[in-house]
Amino acid sequence: MSRRITAHMFSTLNGVSEHAERWQFDAFGPDEMQSMQQMTATTTDLVLGRTLWQEWSGFWPTYADDPFAQWVNPVRKHVLTSTLTGDLPWNSTIVSGDPAEYLEQLRTQPGGDIAVGGGIETTRRLVLAGLVDELTLTIHPVITGDGRRLFDDSVPTTRLQLRSSTQTPAGNIVATYSVRPDTPAA
Repeated sequence: MSRRITAHMFSTLNGVSEHAERWQFDAFGPDEMQSMQQMTATTTDLVLGRTLWQEWSGFWPTYADDPFAQWVNPVRKHVLTSTLTGDLPWNSTIVSGDPAEYLEQLRTQPGGDIAVGGGIETTRRLVLAGLVDELTLTIHPVITGDGRRLFDDSVPTTRLQLRSSTQTPAGNIVATYSVRPDTPAA
């Protein structure tokens, strides 16, 4: 059986996913943490774009006591980049070729789920390429006037199937969509 590829992004009501640190943390409670822990519990590999990998690799290793750090520091990381070279630290591997080919090969290897951690461009590209099986959006009840959206005006019409949705006490909607029509339910 092939492994699932999942993605989880945070979003405002108007679709902004950039700079979540500006609007997310005042509405991130135990239910949101539980949703993240459910995703990470089955995930053994993480796909990141170069920019996010550079940000996280300089930050998360210094926060060993944080629950997210306890997962993200040891997990295998696959970095989509055309500029980084050589051996990377932080249990990371460079993906310099065709991401679709690499991920389809990774999907057939032993392990748990493969999570796309972002950033925005990486997640958008992999979702639209049909490589992501499930996309989870945590939609925060806030509207922000600036910032990049996960799906901007350049995205063609793409139909997703709602798998599940819940409202958290903080007022967020956690919605999981099937992106690939042949994806079996988890």
